[in-house]
Amino acid sequence: MSDVKTEPRQHKFHAEATVLTGTLYHPLQQEIKPQTNVKLAEVGGYLSEHSEPYRLEGVISFDKAYTQVAGNRDTKPGHGWSTLVTSVVEGLNVLEVVTADRVIGQIATHHPLEGYVPSVHFLGTRFENLRIAGYPVKVDLHPDPYFLGPKPENDAPYTRHPGFLERVAGQIERLRGCEGLPEGLLERYNQLPSKSDDQESIECSLVRQVEGPSFGRSFGHVIDIPDFGKIYLAVLRIKHWDFNQSSPKKTLVDLTMIELEMGCIGGGKTGIVNPVVNGATEP
Repeated sequence: MSDVKTEPRQHKFHAEATVLTGTLYHPLQQEIKPQTNVKLAEVGGYLSEHSEPYRLEGVISFDKAYTQVAGNRDTKPGHGWSTLVTSVVEGLNVLEVVTADRVIGQIATHHPLEGYVPSVHFLGTRFENLRIAGYPVKVDLHPDPYFLGPKPENDAPYTRHPGFLERVAGQIERLRGCEGLPEGLLERYNQLPSKSDDQESIECSLVRQVEGPSFGRSFGHVIDIPDFGKIYLAVLRIKHWDFNQSSPKKTLVDLTMIELEMGCIGGGKTGIVNPVVNGATEP
């Protein structure tokens, strides 16, 4: 009887980092193409991009920014493939309302030699001197960089991880307990998780709550500023698909540090500091 040869496993890296993207409706109409954008090749390696000062009229500007993506096979025995993606903006200014000295979004993943679901952490992610109209914003970022929790047992998805789901359920309950919740906010965060076809996804935040200026209202990780719009902080999206029985073969981790839905003095939607990781191992 001949020996059965197993094909060696291969990992296809995927990491992308962007500092700014979006669409403006007024005071000017303009699509904001991805700024300081880098994508990692499937074979891994390292890429970085540094930006000079950026200014879009008097609407959005930053002093400097950089992004980096890296992927490699871990040299430690028994370890698999590691990916790091970082997006940083410094001297951010949106309509003289939202300002920050630095905003850092960082995701690191480790895909195992056996199985498909990676371990994930957000060490280094933070806001430095975030302000609204000059008033400081106190951001209660979740203290554990392993916000998703330890890698689920039996290669199960995070969307079924009891510890992670408990944290997300707590966020939603805090939103439900807020008075005067803006229309549409609860609908956005009312599913644990959403399922369709061969995929499962969930949206939450690395921020537990914020304290902003008295003229605004805070709802968990969301700040509603009259005559400006809504500010969403550290929005995290997890998506699993291509299931092999109960284990997903593909996992997307998508973090946007600042999402703006602007109205009144400015109109449009923007995403600021957006690292994304989505590697896959075969067979």
